[in-house]
Amino acid sequence: MRTVGVEEELLLIDRESGEPKALSSAVLARAAKDAAESTGAERHADDYRDPEEETFEKELTGQQLEFATQPRTDMASLTEEVVRWRTAAAKHAGDLGAAVAALATSPLPVSPSINVGTRYQWMEQQFGLTTQEQLTCGCHVHVSVESDEEGVAVIDRIRPWLPVLVALSSNSPYWHGNDSLYSSYRNRVWGRWPMAGPTEIFGSAEAYEEQVRAMVDTGVLGDRGMVYFDARLSHRYPTVEIRVADVCLESSTTILIAALSRALVETAARDWRAGRPPLGHGVSLLRLATWRAARSGLEDDLLHPVTMRPTPCGEVVSALLHHVRDALEEAGDLELARKTASGLLDAGTGARIQRDLLERTGSLSAMVTECARRTQA
Repeated sequence: MRTVGVEEELLLIDRESGEPKALSSAVLARAAKDAAESTGAERHADDYRDPEEETFEKELTGQQLEFATQPRTDMASLTEEVVRWRTAAAKHAGDLGAAVAALATSPLPVSPSINVGTRYQWMEQQFGLTTQEQLTCGCHVHVSVESDEEGVAVIDRIRPWLPVLVALSSNSPYWHGNDSLYSSYRNRVWGRWPMAGPTEIFGSAEAYEEQVRAMVDTGVLGDRGMVYFDARLSHRYPTVEIRVADVCLESSTTILIAALSRALVETAARDWRAGRPPLGHGVSLLRLATWRAARSGLEDDLLHPVTMRPTPCGEVVSALLHHVRDALEEAGDLELARKTASGLLDAGTGARIQRDLLERTGSLSAMVTECARRTQA
C-alpha cells in the first residue's frame, strides 16, 4: 500500500475581525513551548515522526502557518491527524487572540509580510511584487513511489487529471475584498511564478533531472526546491508531490484529494508498467484545462482530461473516479471518494460555501470567522 501524507497551509486571522495577522513566529513559539511541556505518554502511539521534528512550520508570509502529517496508509488515520493538527493550530493561535482558517486566499484586504529568512528575502528581491502578493494557502499531497523512474512515469501520466483536483478543492473566490469570479483564484496567483504549472512529458528520470538542473542553472531559481511543477519529485522524500489543490475548507475534502492523489499515482504506475503511454496533451492545452478548473470549480463545464472538450463537471468527476476505480477499491477508498465527491457536486466546494455565507451574512468578516469555525469541523 502506498503511503500518503498531506501538507496544509492555514491562514492566521484575528478571531473577531477575520483580518489576516502576521503571527506565525509567535504561534510557532507557542507550539514549541506546549510541545516541550507535554510528556511522551501524550504522544499518539501511531506517530513515528522524530520527536525533535516540528509539526508546524513557517511559510513565505507571516500570515500563514503550515503543518505536515506523517505518511499514512489508511484514510481514517490520515483524517484523524489532519483534524488533530487543525485543532492544535487553532489552540495555539487562540492563545494569542487569533484563529486559523482553511482559506486559500484572504477574502479581506491584506498587506502580506514576508517572513525573515535568507531564502524568503532572496525571493522577495528576485521576484518583487509576485512574492509580496503570494499570500495563498495550498494543500500538497505526497504519495510514495518506488523510484525516481516510477515517479517521473507517474508525473507524465497524471498531468491531464490534475485540473479535476483543482476544481474539487476550489476554495478561493475572493481576493482583497473582491469577488474574483474564479472558484480558485489562488491557482491564478500561484501561476505568476515563472517556474510553476503543468509540465511536458519527460519520458525518464534522467530527462526530468536534466530539466531541473537546467532551470536552476539559469539563476532565476535559488534552488531546486523552487521548481513549482504541478506535480514533482519531492527533493526531501521518496514521493511524488501533487501541488495543485487549494487548502480545503473542510477536512473531508482534504482526505478526498489525498485518496484521489494516491489512486492517480497507483493507476499511473500500473499503466507505466503495462507499457501504456501517457496522454500526449501539450502544455498549452493543460494550461487551458487548469484555467477552466480554476474559473469554474464545480459550477460549470470542465475540460475532459481525455478529449480536452467542454464537459459537464459531474461527468468529468465521474470520469476521474472511473479512471482510478481499481486503485480506490483496492485501497478501501472507493466509497469514501464517491460519497465525498457527490457531496461536493451537490452542496458545492469551499468557493460556493464562501459565496453563500457572504450572501447570508452580508459581511466578509462574518464569513471568514464562520470559515474559521468550519476549519476544525
